[in-house]
Amino acid sequence: MSARRLVYLIHRWSGVFACMLMALWFLSGMVMLFIGYPKLTPWERLHALPSLASLSTQACCISPQQALVRSRNPEQVSELVLSSVRGRMVYRLREGDGRYRVVDAQDGNVAALTDAAAAILSARSFMADAGRAGAHYLGLIDEDRWTHSGALNAHRPLHMVQMDDAAHTLLYVSSATGEVVLDAPRAQRMWNFVGAWLHWLYMFRDRPSDPVWSWIVIVLSAVAVLSSIAGTFAGIWRWRFSGNYKSGSRSPYRENFMRWHHITGLLFAAITLTWIFSGLMSMNPLGIFNPAGARPDLRAYRGATPGQQSLPLNPAQALALLQQNGFDARELEWKVLGGRPYLLARNGADATRLIVAQQGGYAVREQWTPEDLLPAAARLMPPGIGLSSEELLQRYDKYYYGRQPEAMMGASERRLPALRLKFDDGGNTWVHLDLHSGEVELSADRAQRTGRWLFSFLHSWDLPLFLQTGALREVVLILLSTGGMLLSLTGIVIGYRRVRRWMGLAC
Repeated sequence: MSARRLVYLIHRWSGVFACMLMALWFLSGMVMLFIGYPKLTPWERLHALPSLASLSTQACCISPQQALVRSRNPEQVSELVLSSVRGRMVYRLREGDGRYRVVDAQDGNVAALTDAAAAILSARSFMADAGRAGAHYLGLIDEDRWTHSGALNAHRPLHMVQMDDAAHTLLYVSSATGEVVLDAPRAQRMWNFVGAWLHWLYMFRDRPSDPVWSWIVIVLSAVAVLSSIAGTFAGIWRWRFSGNYKSGSRSPYRENFMRWHHITGLLFAAITLTWIFSGLMSMNPLGIFNPAGARPDLRAYRGATPGQQSLPLNPAQALALLQQNGFDARELEWKVLGGRPYLLARNGADATRLIVAQQGGYAVREQWTPEDLLPAAARLMPPGIGLSSEELLQRYDKYYYGRQPEAMMGASERRLPALRLKFDDGGNTWVHLDLHSGEVELSADRAQRTGRWLFSFLHSWDLPLFLQTGALREVVLILLSTGGMLLSLTGIVIGYRRVRRWMGLAC
């Protein structure tokens, strides 16, 4: 068998299935431009919380140190946050094993795990803007089609509460903290059945880390890539670039669907192959984009845990100081940067303020300076690995940028300015630090940056320059997706006819 004949056969028989799969991917991809997979963004979560100042009383609150005593191992507490649950101020502690513990900020008691009645109260508190909407408890689940995210692992099992608001919102409440961790309005859920849920083939997935699902997607994507490559070669070989066939056409096919499949294939072969290939790359097959060397050491960067070192400022003083500066906090978090304790406050729009010790007192600041961060940043990598460059970003670069809320990474906090650091390790690691919080927002070595181009760029056209065009980018993506749909649909008709003929011969 000649190599050319083999290519024709590969495309003919792999395309019978691949065209159906690609048609679903093009359709769901267009939906995903406007409707994202359910997620609770930081600003949505904070907007639903009451002002801490409005909950504060003269008796409020026990100190952070008193809350830490309720932990199993205070020195291992990695997260210490003053927030509110069901309208009551609480400390949320993330312990060394990753589990949460909630301590009442008024009486210091450790809160019990959230039950059904408490979950309904949490849901009603979260939906306070919807008025007196009814709430119906649906049960306790470990995971369902909307809760695959690994970020929810510490909150499982999850309580499901259906609200009777205008959007028919389905809420998921953490059994560990009593907080609402995901909201999914009915319209978003319905669209997702032909959007992200279909696009990512989540009907085959039943847990956050599911190797069976991963390999199903990898294999199916690889088959579609092979079919696209074979079809591209077959289409080029059959097209007469000089002269015509007897029919007067440059395509040899007289039957309409065959001719249109050939023509649309030539027109949209590049974009079809690009999108199917980048979809395959999104699964990081065989771990080809895994970081190869040492990863940034966040523990060394911080210098201590909040359980070991915390700003000796009680909540009432912190809230009064923030109000004097015109900032209405919804959460306070005790943090450490390079061994220096500080407080990070967030308001209902997810804007932040820092409270730092300064000249024998305390000061409110909008952000750190690069000079504040650099000594701590030097500890991110092992000894002997130095900084090759540092740059203060006032504009997004090709790796650190924001996305629309409906995008897969639409809940990421990507503020400006940011400090970009490049290390001279073997993987040429880049780290982006958020000056507003002091947090490491992004780190990527050479392999991960390669993955960014082969997946995110090829799949989403997400360069900051393209994202700034807004509707123009979406129009172009829809037009190209429509072309890919036409290519796939004509292939489905051709494949259906061929299978029918084959089955008839087999009988």
